Amino acid sequence: MEIRQLKYFLRVAETLNFSQAARELFITQSTLSQQILHLEQELSQQLFVRNSHEVILTEAGEMLLPMARDSVYMVDNCVQRIQELGQLLTGELNIGVTFSFSGIMAETMIVTFSFSGIMAETMIDFMHKHPKVKLSVCFSSMEDLMERLQRHELDLVLAFKPSEGNPRIESQVLFNNRLAAVVNSQHPLAQQKDITLEDLQRHPLVLPTKGLQARNAFDRMTAHSGLQYNIKAEINNVGLLFKFVRQTKYVTVLSESTVIDETGLVAIPVIGSRSTVADGAEGFKNEMEGCIHTLKNGYQKASAREFIHLLHQSTAIWKTMGE
Repeated sequence: MEIRQLKYFLRVAETLNFSQAARELFITQSTLSQQILHLEQELSQQLFVRNSHEVILTEAGEMLLPMARDSVYMVDNCVQRIQELGQLLTGELNIGVTFSFSGIMAETMIVTFSFSGIMAETMIDFMHKHPKVKLSVCFSSMEDLMERLQRHELDLVLAFKPSEGNPRIESQVLFNNRLAAVVNSQHPLAQQKDITLEDLQRHPLVLPTKGLQARNAFDRMTAHSGLQYNIKAEINNVGLLFKFVRQTKYVTVLSESTVIDETGLVAIPVIGSRSTVADGAEGFKNEMEGCIHTLKNGYQKASAREFIHLLHQSTAIWKTMGE
């Protein structure tokens, strides 16, 4: 068995298309098919079911998939490990950032990257200190990024802590944050120190799309409240949410630190209700932990360790924490 064959197998398994896999590997389809056949013969197992309509992994193929990923990952890191013995930071650092978390990273996420906030500051510092390392930043959902982290496609993920843990992933808290109602500075709510879940019923809402972390936190907070909200729209882009809020009387709900460096916007912490706060009742938690997620007990690139160190040193962190 050759590592090249495992790489070929992985590409076919991920695309489920021999033609596409061959193009991405820069080889002919006949060469790819031949190498997969050799691998199947060596294992005495069929790895794919092929017909004129589709390609499907067999049970043996499904079993081989995670082992092949781990094997290729370890081989690909051999050169990097040796280079790091000489304190040479090279190669590529792949970072995943969730849509909700990216509100504190960049002003408008994907299209226009604002050089303010934690991510921009750390990227600039890192690229200045380590020009031989290529940074690749991917914005996506928590579910997608965590899957890619476990497939070794990402070196670290920046996201709020999920409600359910994963035994393969280690989460390192970067900062603590609260869920907040975000309005423009002229909104009637802008002068309030906090806002209850009941108060939010009286205002039209433009919320992050279901599945995004700020929305997940809001849905958990309101799940057993029996309250009904006037939701006008759901959007998965922080920049567009900001635009709606700036130009209208709509209210959105995001992490409190999302509006750092955002002119004309105000974040108002969300509380349970006046009665529960007055009584000191337990059970209402409005806290979102911003975390760095990495594979537990996995090899970590020197570039990843350096980037994480710089994140902790970022002055934006202290600003986020209010220090």
